[in-house]
Amino acid sequence: MAGRWLVTGGAGYIGAHTVRALRARGDTVVVLDDLSAGFVERVDDDVPLVRASTLDEDAVTAALTGHRLDGVLHFAARKSVPESVAQPLYYWRENVEGLRAVLSACARADVERFVYSSSAAVYGATTGAAVTEDAPCEPVNPYGTTKLVGEWLLADVHRATGLRYVALRYFNVAGAHDARLADRGRENLVPIALAAVARGDAPTVFGADYDTPDGSCVRDFVHVDDLADAHVAATALLDGPCAETFNVGVGRGYSVLEVMATVARVAGRPVDPVIADRRPGDPAAVVADVTRIRERLGWTALHDLDDIVTSAWEARVTPSASGS
Repeated sequence: MAGRWLVTGGAGYIGAHTVRALRARGDTVVVLDDLSAGFVERVDDDVPLVRASTLDEDAVTAALTGHRLDGVLHFAARKSVPESVAQPLYYWRENVEGLRAVLSACARADVERFVYSSSAAVYGATTGAAVTEDAPCEPVNPYGTTKLVGEWLLADVHRATGLRYVALRYFNVAGAHDARLADRGRENLVPIALAAVARGDAPTVFGADYDTPDGSCVRDFVHVDDLADAHVAATALLDGPCAETFNVGVGRGYSVLEVMATVARVAGRPVDPVIADRRPGDPAAVVADVTRIRERLGWTALHDLDDIVTSAWEARVTPSASGS
């Protein structure tokens, strides 16, 4: 049955892709976004856009009640690891207090279905083996800490009120469905590397002395379209009692230097990265075990690293993306 959803951060990169996937299924969507990191052109003209912060509990409540919505997909958050290290108070306000305000609005509006954007950053410094959802959560930066605290908050509210929720722990998200929805940020490796190559500059690799096969960090890269489909699949669980957590990744790790080689192949240009010091808070390797989401939701990522980089490159160089 089609749902009626408030998508916080729906003008952002991942949120906008998920709005598209929900609407393709026939769901009704309202976007709430303060546009501090989102872009209004990502929101279709026939999708209501509430320009407000998640910290504004009254605005969130009004959106839920005014549009008669029955669920929330919560994307709005800050996500830069280095920024979180430098500004932890800001991250606690935006990511933790913002979530608290949205959950309080849900209680006021009698909304009981919730999908939460969590992160693989909750795991911290893993060993390099594929990490399961039952692995210890020991975040190594404030960003990861705020995401883990968000999961604790959801669990507490579930125990107190019966809130139905799914928390999705994203691994490294990249790629694009089209130029309008492309990642315009500068927090993620793939768009950073592609932008550098397009300018004729050398991309930077932070750290080449990790305990990994080639010394660079290893990450699990998932296409944003696959991630959006995971959200759509997750909503089906919310028709009954639910308090679930899933990894969303491919289940295979690629090193940063492997990504650079893929960028060079897709762009058809040589890439000779600059090796810089490690960034604070970066674990050596984080790869998803995706057994649970495959078995519970029937979801499997359909795209590989070549698909991800190719889609991001095509979105980056398409004329309609100029100025983005």
